[in-house]
Amino acid sequence: MKKLAASSIIILLMANIVFAQSSNNPQKKNPRIAILGLAIESSTFSPALTNEEDFHASIGMDIFKFYPFLQTDSILRNQANWIPLLYGHALPGGVVTKEAYNSLVNKSIAMLKKNMPYDGIFFDIHGAMSVQGMEDPEADFIKKIRAVVGNNVLISTSMDLHGNVSIDLAKNSDFITCYRMAPHEDEIDTKRRAVSNLVSRLNNGKGKPLYKAWVNVPILLPGEKTSTRIEPGKSLYAKLVPATSQEGIIDAAIWIGYAWADAPRNHAAVVVTGDDQQKVSATAEALAKSFWEVRNDFVFVAPTASLEESLNLAIASKKQPYLISDMGDNPTAGGAGDVSWTLKKILERKEFKSANGPSVIYASIPGPLLVKEAIKVGVGGKVSALVGAAIDHRYAPPVLLTGVVESIYKGDLHAEVEVVVKVGSVHVIVTQKRKPYHLESDYTRLGLNPRKSAIVIVKIGYLVPELYDLRADWIMATTPGGVDQDLKRLPYKRIQKPMFPFDAFPKAPPLKAVMIAPLN
Repeated sequence: MKKLAASSIIILLMANIVFAQSSNNPQKKNPRIAILGLAIESSTFSPALTNEEDFHASIGMDIFKFYPFLQTDSILRNQANWIPLLYGHALPGGVVTKEAYNSLVNKSIAMLKKNMPYDGIFFDIHGAMSVQGMEDPEADFIKKIRAVVGNNVLISTSMDLHGNVSIDLAKNSDFITCYRMAPHEDEIDTKRRAVSNLVSRLNNGKGKPLYKAWVNVPILLPGEKTSTRIEPGKSLYAKLVPATSQEGIIDAAIWIGYAWADAPRNHAAVVVTGDDQQKVSATAEALAKSFWEVRNDFVFVAPTASLEESLNLAIASKKQPYLISDMGDNPTAGGAGDVSWTLKKILERKEFKSANGPSVIYASIPGPLLVKEAIKVGVGGKVSALVGAAIDHRYAPPVLLTGVVESIYKGDLHAEVEVVVKVGSVHVIVTQKRKPYHLESDYTRLGLNPRKSAIVIVKIGYLVPELYDLRADWIMATTPGGVDQDLKRLPYKRIQKPMFPFDAFPKAPPLKAVMIAPLN
């Protein structure tokens, strides 16, 4: 009995010690992190307008579908309490209406207020949104967020490298990063990095970075000249991993910027964040200098030619499929997607008049009137209706398309309804609404086999991975549209000057880092 009593006393004493320790060091709660953002590239040189429904905004738990690294049992998911609010991602297009912007931002801010408090916010944007009557929409959005949550809440911003990081956006973001690859094969990796930086600093107690350096680089180039598949973009972006690996550096990022909008913020930039002031400043300036030094070396990622020359090469080639990028109206860069100029030229070619001519796939052209007629007559029926140029008719009028309906597909998120019409040897994809054709499945589900087609003409700039992998040969056609690749043909009035390649630089710009103190 005495031994039992002694043991009990020891156990009680140990329990009291443990309780006292736990009382003095209560288990730290997971940080509360909100997720919100709006993403779009907006060409101010396109007559198209972007409306609220084009963002297909997701709300609440549905937002997690965009982030594979935040699935239920993932490490990052379990390291924080996540409050997904609103995330909208529109196809690149024209300027966003003020009504659409105000509605989506007001909804986001209302949800932000309702679910307070927060320790952090993951602000997921593209960075090239233009809004009617606004100078810097993403900066306006983040300032509205700050007005609600205050300056102590950590905000981590993830962006496309073709976005524009103004100094106001950089000031209000504690962590800010962007893609390191073009095409953007590292999109998810970048978003994961933005979230990891935020979660790590919240959980290790270090909080805001002590230093942030922003450098304005007066360069404005299209993405098709700055791909990381080739030099000098490949080597330039390769500098980011060793830069970020330095002790005292949290993240380093280079923005190419968005070329098809006319605003002062549209230019290249570098931002480096970290806790070592000297390294942060020096690294930012070194990266900016590296960019400047190779500015004359950027070239198109593939051969370019006029559409006529491109078609001649494709018809003569024994390599199939021969892909032609219809660059000027690329809907994934901000083109209206309904410029009919290229389609008109294709249908005028004698080589394609006969059904026995070289097989061609043209992707794509909006034509809701033809889609309606195709649904009426069904597959195998004949249709004749106008397509294209409902929005951007500056280069060619609508095209009267007459042919046989080969397939009809309903239910696509963007196109809504897709129809394939065969005219001579050309298979024209006609859509209810504009849509990019980047995946092989986009074609095969319509009964088309791009690998067996002689020529595939697609509204795109540089080829995304699936198209790049299936091509036998490729050329980029310098076609007209809202995202014209010849920037000197565009009527810029508001970009900063001087700016490469528009202006001469007798001497290099200063490329000095602006040091941004943490918001307190």
